[in-house]
Amino acid sequence: MKASLAQRAVAEGLGTAFLLAAVVGSGIMAAKLAGGNGALALLCNTLPTGAMLAVLILTFGPVSGAHFNPAVSTALALRRELPASVLAIYIAAQIVGGVLGVLAAHAMFELPLWQVSMTVRTGPGQWFAEAVATFGLLLTIFGCSVRTPAAVPYAVGLYITAAYWFSASTSFANPAVTIARSLSDTFAGIAPAGVIVFVVAQFVGMFAAVMLARWLWRVRCV
Repeated sequence: MKASLAQRAVAEGLGTAFLLAAVVGSGIMAAKLAGGNGALALLCNTLPTGAMLAVLILTFGPVSGAHFNPAVSTALALRRELPASVLAIYIAAQIVGGVLGVLAAHAMFELPLWQVSMTVRTGPGQWFAEAVATFGLLLTIFGCSVRTPAAVPYAVGLYITAAYWFSASTSFANPAVTIARSLSDTFAGIAPAGVIVFVVAQFVGMFAAVMLARWLWRVRCV
């Protein structure tokens, strides 16, 4: 039986919350245990994030499609695979869920719940990296969905795991994640001043992926 809109919205919010809890929580734990070794801390942040993504997509995919990302939801709306009337609800659920996930991570580590990140992430290299990371993420989803949709959860998890390391920005590739991480002054944070340009770059990468996918796999979009 097809899930109701309320069930789908809850799945999107809950999945995004767990994703942010994994990103921020593993970042906090990594910073505590890595002894100042930045490479080790990043690795310890990367692996749980990729693993959690695969688990969440497998868990919530049958309910909502497991987007957990406004760029993914917008791309599917452009491809006419998600009704425009549902898009705003998905995006709202993702943003709210992301913020709740950050608060949960802070609570688990007994940190102040409400924070503002002081970590500056800016510059043309990082902006370009966000466009590239989002472009690659969407192509991964589109390409796998054509012939091997069952592989999408694993492909997305592996892609993000790799993109943490090949992109200068450590691959946020998700507007909801970017917004939520600005509310955590921890290893995974981003100062609010950098959020808008990151989000713009992510949507640029998304739109480029939608256009290329239309040609590569002959999918319909606007």
